[in-house]
Amino acid sequence: MDYKTPKESRVIMTQLMLPSHSNFSGKIHGGYVLNLMDQIAFACASKHSGQYCVTASVNRVDFLNPIEVGELLTLKAMVNFTGRTSMVVGLRVESENIQTGVKKHCNSSYFTMVAKDANGKSVPVPGLILNTKESIRRFTRSIRRMEQTKMRDDRFNSEEFVVAEHLELLVGRNARVAL
Repeated sequence: MDYKTPKESRVIMTQLMLPSHSNFSGKIHGGYVLNLMDQIAFACASKHSGQYCVTASVNRVDFLNPIEVGELLTLKAMVNFTGRTSMVVGLRVESENIQTGVKKHCNSSYFTMVAKDANGKSVPVPGLILNTKESIRRFTRSIRRMEQTKMRDDRFNSEEFVVAEHLELLVGRNARVAL
């Protein structure tokens, strides 16, 4: 099995935000940004694996700051974790006002990508060489995030969910139980 450093598959993409990318309030449409994020995650994962890759999941997308028409949008992607056939690609999105040079962090997200062969079957991917403290931090953080997701999914499994065990969470919330 081959191994690669995270930097070997790093991809950076910069694009000028045009009026055609904006929503009704004049800001860049979140769906357009998500499309760009998916494209760069695909490019990064495909570069790492040498295979066609598909998006299996997206972990947390928070739009931190609005993106204006006329700004440069830079997306940075790097493989943070490798499983047998999957990779977690970490993404950072920044906008830059080209007149003032002011940069804003707009989004960070994690895309789980799976490598596929020509028949659509999942195939093994190269592992990661963890050669910096930051690469070890990102790899182990991905493991913790996957463990938390599994615990959450198990706890709220619809067949095993017990309403009485969770009613206290509803106190003081904008909801009314009417069973």
